[in-house]
Amino acid sequence: MFFKKIPNTTKQDKEKRELKDEDNTIPINRDRMSNTFRQRLQHSVDIIETKVTGTGITLFYLNTLIDMNLLHKDIIEQIKDQSLHSFENIMGKLSVGIKDETSLMDKVIQTALSGHVIIHFDGKAKVIFARIASNTGRTLSAAMNETQVIGPQIAFNESLTTNVSLIRKYIMDPKLCIEEVQIGSRSTTTVSMIHIHGIANKQMVDLLRDRIKKINIDGILDSSVLLQLIEDNSLSIFPQMVLTERPDRICSWLLRGKLVVLVDGSSLAIACPQSFLEFFQSMEDYNINWQVASFLRMLRMIALFLSIFFTAFYVAALTYHYEVIPQTLLIPLSESRAKVPFPPILEALFMEFIIELLREAAARLPTKVGQTIGIVGGIVIGTASVDAGFTSNILIIIVALGALASFTTPNYSMGNIVRVLRFPMIILAGFWGFYGIMFGFCFILIHLLRQSSLGVPVLLPFYPPRLADWKDSVIRLPLNFTFNRPKQTRPNDDNKYDPSDAKEKE
Repeated sequence: MFFKKIPNTTKQDKEKRELKDEDNTIPINRDRMSNTFRQRLQHSVDIIETKVTGTGITLFYLNTLIDMNLLHKDIIEQIKDQSLHSFENIMGKLSVGIKDETSLMDKVIQTALSGHVIIHFDGKAKVIFARIASNTGRTLSAAMNETQVIGPQIAFNESLTTNVSLIRKYIMDPKLCIEEVQIGSRSTTTVSMIHIHGIANKQMVDLLRDRIKKINIDGILDSSVLLQLIEDNSLSIFPQMVLTERPDRICSWLLRGKLVVLVDGSSLAIACPQSFLEFFQSMEDYNINWQVASFLRMLRMIALFLSIFFTAFYVAALTYHYEVIPQTLLIPLSESRAKVPFPPILEALFMEFIIELLREAAARLPTKVGQTIGIVGGIVIGTASVDAGFTSNILIIIVALGALASFTTPNYSMGNIVRVLRFPMIILAGFWGFYGIMFGFCFILIHLLRQSSLGVPVLLPFYPPRLADWKDSVIRLPLNFTFNRPKQTRPNDDNKYDPSDAKEKE
């Protein structure tokens, strides 16, 4: 009386499973197969049935996904030439690269949606499926977002097969491991995880594989969507993994022990783990002299601080700290601001908002019109704002320098974050002066100290300190000094080459 009797549902569940399995089996009869196939695909207009005359064979496919030339050449002609139209005979004679058999209707629908033709035999409870998908992707082209002067110019495209072949072309290593995972309950997308066996850390490989397999979503349409689902902290404004369109950069990271993820239909590859400094490094840094590369890296770091803090420093100095302004600059500064009726914080926010409007408009408009809007709009609005008394000449120079500094960041995602961070820093400077700027800086630093990329701190090699990796951080030493792989990836093979052996050969 104190315990409720639990009904025995084992028999009911068993009957439901048997019913489901029965519905999932391939119909033996051709007409039933046709009805089931069309019902599963909602009677779409691109469903085609082709009956091979003189045989009991029917082909089912979606004509919007397959190559019709391959269908006639490699499937229909091959079937017509067979003297015995048996299942085993045709399975062995088909010349297509990818082919298999199945007795499940779910598998038939899944393969048909990925560009396969279904070969059904009247009276057989299983079918053959062969891949003859049409190639609708664009050809290979130069990188658009990560340009460089010295080095390879080719970029990934939207074909997973092409992208994998590009990596194979650069790294001809039999230990290059490529794993495929299918993601999506409605739109199934192929995701490839790539690493070099013997270099990549096994724990990191297992962790990334588990994160990808645990994703439960309708569909993945781009690598940037997948990145947000597998990164360590999705609430952080800073990215913990990088997106790149350059195969040479991906191959360089693979050789260092990093992991790479490619998504079918996306021209961007994901690489992890990543440190904060690597977002400000370019692949071209390794193709030029080490002194020039070190200078460019330091220039980018200076530009980072200028972009975030320069306008905020102007607001804080004019609002609370006139004593930090040189005496000779006070007079032209006061004359420039004499006609401006707004406090420095509103003046700065107004100009930063205008700059971001122009940048976004130029990015969304067609290329030729966008360039015109960016140049003419900046000149006209800047001049008109000064003449109307909305802002001062000096602030326009400061805002322009901050905008230019943000464009030096090689990574597009990090460049956007740098531009966003300017606004809270200006607000903090307007309310609390230099104390507000210092509070904002400490908040960003503490936040970065708490972030990780695939379990690795993002502020490596400075926190925790890894002195061996300082040789390729803000300053890049000559390549013969950087013989070891970064500690960040915890590689199984620490050295790129044996330094003592290289010294003897030299």
